[in-house]
Amino acid sequence: MGYLETIDSPDDLKKLKPAALTTYADEVRNRIIATVERRGGHLSSNLGTVELTIALHYVFDCPADKILFDVGHQAYTHKLITGRREAFDRLRESGGIAGFPSRRESAYDAFSVGHSSTALSAGVGFARARDLNRGAHHVVTVVGDGALTGGMSFEALNDIGERQERIIVVLNDNKMSISRNVGALSKYLARLRLSGKYMRLKRDVRRGLDSIPFVGRRLRRLLEKLKNKLKRFLLFNKYFEDLGFKYLGPFDGHDIAALADTFSRVKKEKGPVLVHVLTDKGRGHKRAEEDPARFHGVSAPAASGGERYSAILSERLCAYAGEGRPIAAITAAMCVGTGLEAFEKQYPDRYFDVGIAEEHAVTMAAGLAAAGVKPYFAVYSSFLQRGFDQIVHDVALDALPVVLAVEHAGAVEGDGPTHQGLLDIAFLSLAPGMTVLQPKDGAEFKAMLDFSLGFDAPLAIRYPKKFATVFESKTPFSDALCWETLRAARAGVYLLASGGRMLELGLGIEEAGLVNVRVIHPLDGAALDAVGRDARLVITLEEGVIRGGMGEAVKLYMLGAHPAVRVVNLGFENRFTQGYTVAELFAEAGLTRENIRTIIRSYA
Repeated sequence: MGYLETIDSPDDLKKLKPAALTTYADEVRNRIIATVERRGGHLSSNLGTVELTIALHYVFDCPADKILFDVGHQAYTHKLITGRREAFDRLRESGGIAGFPSRRESAYDAFSVGHSSTALSAGVGFARARDLNRGAHHVVTVVGDGALTGGMSFEALNDIGERQERIIVVLNDNKMSISRNVGALSKYLARLRLSGKYMRLKRDVRRGLDSIPFVGRRLRRLLEKLKNKLKRFLLFNKYFEDLGFKYLGPFDGHDIAALADTFSRVKKEKGPVLVHVLTDKGRGHKRAEEDPARFHGVSAPAASGGERYSAILSERLCAYAGEGRPIAAITAAMCVGTGLEAFEKQYPDRYFDVGIAEEHAVTMAAGLAAAGVKPYFAVYSSFLQRGFDQIVHDVALDALPVVLAVEHAGAVEGDGPTHQGLLDIAFLSLAPGMTVLQPKDGAEFKAMLDFSLGFDAPLAIRYPKKFATVFESKTPFSDALCWETLRAARAGVYLLASGGRMLELGLGIEEAGLVNVRVIHPLDGAALDAVGRDARLVITLEEGVIRGGMGEAVKLYMLGAHPAVRVVNLGFENRFTQGYTVAELFAEAGLTRENIRTIIRSYA
């Protein structure tokens, strides 16, 4: 029996001798790889933080001490250490354990999380509550260099530096570009480069080295590399110290003994400390090490079927740029997830990755649109929630022709309540002048993208990750923005379905007519009037919350124009979901053929 089977709590971990921790780390890494390859989940990020998490739990005393993981997609080792080893085989499964920290799941999970750049702000709250209650425990936040690109991180760093709370920030640097992630560093570099003394010294040194026979130029290149490394370290150090932190590092994030020694010393500090550690994403898994972005999220084998909408988005945007159209593509650190890799390679001057900063992305898109460039912001539905204020104030207020390509809309497999795309219909429909579309399949998505080029107002096109069914078009999508009747009413019953998965559900209900609600907002009044004249019962099917959704709007319209028609809304209640598979989520919402048939029979 290995060490892994003997560790059910941090107290058990502390019983291991330091020499055994490396072996334990190898066992943890193998367990994560085996489980994720079978269950799906986040691979690269978790493999990169195994030793770091072990060192944290070896030194700190949780759950009294609080460890907060930003995003939480690197917390699998934390779960294995804190009593969830046996449940780990049921990762991302109903009745099992979540893929992210969850307060409902364990006392060791200090803060429920799933989105980026929140840990520092939450950590400040924990530290201030401790001080108000005269506590003595430690608050540790583990923040990736990618998470530092989010605006909340900067706001929290500024606040911590001002108030000087006792908090420990562990910066997990997996070798992303620091200058890109922390914008203030470019100012330091510019100031240094513009110094006259620096420039003269640089020229003199270069000339002197080049004059040395045989080895001069080689020596100059070596010194240039050393200079850049030293400059990066010094400037990084200065940045955080200028904000009021005591900076320590960088340290090898895979050396458990060195990390444990550092954390033991840091516990004695009285003010804010930042410990900078260097880690390798995907460590211990060859393919994940070579392509950590591709192995960031791994799908379970059963979830691998279907064609991706993002491939169509990529193909169309590349075609538009190739035609010379004034477009731009924007992502918030999700190039691979939104399918923009090909566009980035072919048109790098028209591709903008703003980091984990959705608010900035929306307003930047508004600026591009106001200046005559057509922006396409590709973003996951659950991440777009951050940009609601900017959608209303910066896009809708001036009716700017920004296109929101809303990926992962509707029910999302595997990641649980934090990543469901169920709110976008409701909040996008609130923005005055916003048009919201949802395609039934790839061909209709392509037509919607073509339409977007000439649409001179805010537009959102929402779609799930993949589609499986290709539908026969009765009425091809056009700028008329009308619905499509796929099957006439049967016995006075209509199903109004938005999106391919809802249409797939409705296809099997032969006892009802079927309408493709491809324009979710505003509603197609002419189509609704036609339905109202033929129907006695209308059932709306949508992958979103009912409150503020398409179905509720249909019900209000029918109450005013066709009050004799009964309208039943099927969709998600305004609460956080519990399921982890799409089938479970649909069942939770009553989006099943059995339930639909029961409703039809009850109104017969």
